[in-house]
Amino acid sequence: MSGPQCCENPPTLNPASGVGRTEKVGGLDCYVVGAPDSKRAILLASDVFGFEAPNFRKLADKIAAAGFYVVVPDYIYGDPFVPEKTDIQTWLKSHSPDKITEDVKPVIETIKSQGASEIGAAGFCLGAKVVVQLANSGFIQAAVLLHPSFVTVDHIKEVKVPISILGAENDQMSPPELLKQFEDILTAKSEVASHVKIFPKVSHGWTVRYSVEDEAAVKAANEAHGDMLEWFAKYVK
Repeated sequence: MSGPQCCENPPTLNPASGVGRTEKVGGLDCYVVGAPDSKRAILLASDVFGFEAPNFRKLADKIAAAGFYVVVPDYIYGDPFVPEKTDIQTWLKSHSPDKITEDVKPVIETIKSQGASEIGAAGFCLGAKVVVQLANSGFIQAAVLLHPSFVTVDHIKEVKVPISILGAENDQMSPPELLKQFEDILTAKSEVASHVKIFPKVSHGWTVRYSVEDEAAVKAANEAHGDMLEWFAKYVK
């Protein structure tokens, strides 16, 4: 994630976007949508631009409409990456995925205490490493990684819960060759349900950083969203 690709097509943030609301969950401000008493919850782990991106909240709303309680933590504490202000490496020093993973654990504990018996998580870019670490420490029951950054072969070797990885043909952060390695490792783990898919003609960030005017981009994003929802419907019951 040292290159610029993680930061292309930055969204115009809007704290009023989405049909949900913002409230404290486990000590973090979170965008929440859906029925809080649902037994099925989904945590969405954002990319470097955070939880106020309209396309990202629209996706949270879509998942909630499928019957899940959705929680999107502001684990970057109101400090999204702004390319004009700093470089990505400097920004990451105070927003490391390892620290974020620890900060998110109380959020999941709170969701469980509210009655959710099954929790899935989807991670985008930076958030994918957070999600795979949550999966490998037993905090969630199913995982989806979308155009992941910082996820390594060693992370995938440790996976013990159903995992779907949705990648892009053009992605410096997780190139198709790396995703193929992930697939080979997961295929050999017959006890773990897995799915790896590489979307043609799209780039890193395509599932949330698309232009709503670009019909092909919207179609590709919606296809990924559908795959994610199918995974959660199957493994977060």
